[in-house]
Parts: sequence; structure tokens; C-alpha cells
Amino acid sequence: MQKVVKTKFENDDGPTKIYRDLAGVVSMQTIKLWIKKVRNTGSIELSSPPGRPRTARTKANMLKAKQCLDQKRVSTRRLAAEMNISKSSIHRILRKDLGCFPYKKIKQPKLTDVQKKKRVKFANWVLNSYTKGDITRWLFSDEKYFDLNGTYHNQNDRIWAISREEADKRGAIYETTKFSVKVMVWLGVCSEGLSVPVTFEDGSMDAQRYIDEVLPIALECGN
Repeated sequence: MQKVVKTKFENDDGPTKIYRDLAGVVSMQTIKLWIKKVRNTGSIELSSPPGRPRTARTKANMLKAKQCLDQKRVSTRRLAAEMNISKSSIHRILRKDLGCFPYKKIKQPKLTDVQKKKRVKFANWVLNSYTKGDITRWLFSDEKYFDLNGTYHNQNDRIWAISREEADKRGAIYETTKFSVKVMVWLGVCSEGLSVPVTFEDGSMDAQRYIDEVLPIALECGN
């Protein structure tokens, strides 16, 4: 296995690619250590690790932990119970041996394909039609609903993966939906900073409310 890592490194493969090509058989930490030896000495010396033999962080447990992560979302506590080893050992296997990191779920608007295409089209139109001087005179504004039924707390909801992209594929995105109990807030932003927020606690904003409540704030902040 050391020869394989050495050969792939000499072919300009990075640690992450080598780790993925080997399907986690060799830990990320070990691969980086071997690559460091190749850079310093030109070879990978076979040696026995110092200290007593490992009882938890074995190759079998590393492979089992990786298979569990690939098959389903699971917490470190439950994974430790399933493998009958300590939670701290599972944490070291995930971080040090498999090179994973506990990514939080991220919130983002639930956009349709049509909405995404419109945003890209607008961005390209701005880049091709205006200069930086023009943009400094712009005021961007938006309205946002804030739910009153509670907020999502992602502190203890993590996805173990070796990259953000892989974490997203495993469900590390928390999508929000509209039309729940909420209030609406209007806010503007320009090159000078943010405007004063305007809150609508009863209903949504229409043309008349925009003229009466929002426009004076926008003009005042613009001046």
C-alpha cells in the first residue's frame, strides 16, 4: 500500500485524491505522513508504530466507520454504540484517520431551476452593462419573512465528511419553506452600508405600504 501511495504521489496526485482512490483503506493522516517522508527522504520507510498496539483505531474499525458513514447519517454517539467502542475513539477515527470534519447544515432559499437561471442572467447583465461607478449609486432592497415558530439549531446536527461538497451530498443543507406564522422585514443595502430595517407585523407589504412606510426610509438613507 505504501508503494501505491508513493507512485500516485509521484504522478502528482494530492492526499485527498489518493485517499478517495483507496476508498479509505489508508487514513488521511497516514497518507499525509507517507507523502511527507517521500518529500524529505525520497522513500517510505517501513516501521512499527511506537507504544502499545491499538485496540480501537484499527484498520477494521476505520473501514467499518467509513462504511457506516457512506450508508447513512449517524451521530458519533450512535456510531460508537454500534461499534462498541468509546465516543472519543470514534471521534479520533473520524478526524485523524478518515480525515473527516463535522460540517454544519447550511440554510439557503429553496429556489427552482427557473429562479436560478434568472439570477445568473441578471448577474451577467450587470457585469456587461454597468461600471463600478454606476453600482455605487444603486440601492438593493429585499423583503424577508422571519418565522415565529422557532428557529433551526444546527449546533448538534453535523455531517461527517472530508469536504463541504461531500457533506452537502449527504444532506448537510437545511431548506426553509415559506407561508408559516411570520413577520416581514424590509432592508436596503448600498455601497455605504445598510439602511434602517422596516418591520411589517400585520400582513405583507403592498404598493401603498411601500410608498407610506418604506420609501421615506429609503430616501432618507439614500441622502
